[in-house]
Amino acid sequence: MLGAHILVKKSLEIHGSVEVAGAKNAVLVIISSLILAKGRSVLDNVPNSSDVNHMIMLLQDLGAEVEFNVENKQLTVDTSNLNQFEVKPEIMNKMRASILVMGPLLARFGKAKVAFPGGCVLGARPIDYHLNGFKKMGIKIEEDGCYINAEKLNANESLNSRIIFEYPSVGATENLMMLAALTEGQTTIVNAALEPEVLDLVDILNKMGADIKCGNGAFLYINGVSELKPVHHAIIPDRLEAGTFLLTAAITGGCVTVTNAIADHMDMFVEKMREMGHKVETGVCADENNPTRGIRLTGTRLPQGVKIKTGPYPAFPTDLQAPTMAALCLANGTSLVEETVFENRFMHVQELQKMGAQISLAGNQALIRGVENLYGNKLIATDIRASCALVLAGLAADGQTHVSGLHHWRRGYDQLEIKIRALGGQVEINE
Repeated sequence: MLGAHILVKKSLEIHGSVEVAGAKNAVLVIISSLILAKGRSVLDNVPNSSDVNHMIMLLQDLGAEVEFNVENKQLTVDTSNLNQFEVKPEIMNKMRASILVMGPLLARFGKAKVAFPGGCVLGARPIDYHLNGFKKMGIKIEEDGCYINAEKLNANESLNSRIIFEYPSVGATENLMMLAALTEGQTTIVNAALEPEVLDLVDILNKMGADIKCGNGAFLYINGVSELKPVHHAIIPDRLEAGTFLLTAAITGGCVTVTNAIADHMDMFVEKMREMGHKVETGVCADENNPTRGIRLTGTRLPQGVKIKTGPYPAFPTDLQAPTMAALCLANGTSLVEETVFENRFMHVQELQKMGAQISLAGNQALIRGVENLYGNKLIATDIRASCALVLAGLAADGQTHVSGLHHWRRGYDQLEIKIRALGGQVEINE
């Protein structure tokens, strides 16, 4: 008997207009940044995902007062009485993004105690970029089992730090930038991540009163200030959700307009859709503030295979790799997908193979030979983007597709199934 799952049926020519939620990869770090400013801040365009609710729970446990008006997508956070610097492991374990409170806690209290996200981790650890950067900023780091104890040494001393990343880590850039905003002296981050979501964080921090500038190349210059103030800010639209909706049209031969997508955030994705033969129009909902607002994709009936290489922005986003691969399974000819950002980011491949996809793996590369048809099956989603890829494949597959791993879908998306249904997609949640 099937447990909680997503039921998908073949849906021809998805069409219509849709508005995407606020960016998941921006909202989590921006919520954590509110720790830096004592008082009442308001965020608009906040998605109602399980990860957002976990971050709310984290701040409440630290002493913040939080109100989330789901209908209006507005989050109000009052950090006046936030008085804890230790995050409980059961909260840390719920999501990796919880590590992003470490910088704000160090900035506010001079110390922080957190568990490793996801529990004890052996071998290569992505958070080493965070910890090594903290050390260069005068933070004493002690690892105690599954815990990290961090303390700011010489708290009142002016410190000029230059941090060079071998790889432009998004999370480490954000964490160090938040600490640097309230650290006296200048902090320079070399080879910083400059994703739109990172720049949204820069925007809200500067609204709070921070002094952060982007230099030529991947440089961030942060001049520390003594105080940050509460703010009202709207989260940028989710470019990854926008890409997902455009792919529903691509894989079914339909036509979808994402009214609030910002095309400037999606250049490489748009380029690859055009290479496949799809018609993509940008700026279809332009206004004075954003001339590239709104993207419309009209799917071709003869999509062509392409080469895709994921990488830090502005390269092709790793979070759209799996959903795009689903569309490439039905493209004419051969496609090559190279994943350079994350290890083990091809977990969706064996599930697509169950549907009849012809995919072979060699290291961090996937070779896809297009087929005429996919076939529904019982599938398991192993992460957020895999769940999306399998649902997309189900929209184009003969028969019914059952996707388990519903919690991954809930983590990353705000009622995505309802929006797909409004476009004509046959997607149901069975709990």
